[in-house]
Amino acid sequence: MPDAPVNADKNSGKNRLRDEARQKKSSLTAKEIEEKSIAICARALPAVRDSAIVMVYASKNHEVATSSLIAALLGRGTRVVVPIIERDTCSLRLSYLEDPRVLVESTFSVPEPIGNEIPAEGKELRAVIVPMLAFDTRGNRLGYGAGYYDRFLAKYPGAMRIGLAFSCQETHSIPWEDDDIRMDIIITENRIIRCGRHL
Repeated sequence: MPDAPVNADKNSGKNRLRDEARQKKSSLTAKEIEEKSIAICARALPAVRDSAIVMVYASKNHEVATSSLIAALLGRGTRVVVPIIERDTCSLRLSYLEDPRVLVESTFSVPEPIGNEIPAEGKELRAVIVPMLAFDTRGNRLGYGAGYYDRFLAKYPGAMRIGLAFSCQETHSIPWEDDDIRMDIIITENRIIRCGRHL
């Protein structure tokens, strides 16, 4: 059992970073979140200009708000896919989103098109835009801890991986494990960090 202490240390380190990131995000005012989110989404649009189908997370409170990004993508004719959380299988299923007004608060307070699903396939995706609790400049992403996005992204390695975050969520280094998936691009209100494939 030589790896157990190492893994325990990594998990402890990740949990500490999650707590720190939550505290940093909670210090942002509603106005700051709105303004920073609009700037981030404006930066994200050119990154997916060549993608006909883009998966975008539907944001909940204290995340980078993606409503303006989703509206802009739909407005230019890009097909938008949103994830739906399946707690029983710890996985994501996908739905096309044609009208953001059908989104309702669902699992983990995430807006989902429950009752208005249009099934989509992961293999169709050209880009996947995901939320983050924390990140580093090497493309390491820290999520909420359940691994939904890591498992999903591992199944579809061809899609460009884009993480959205506020600049205050950046940390020097995130402990990395073999099943963690690095981002290709991380976008904050201040810059675009190109840290993986698709450079």
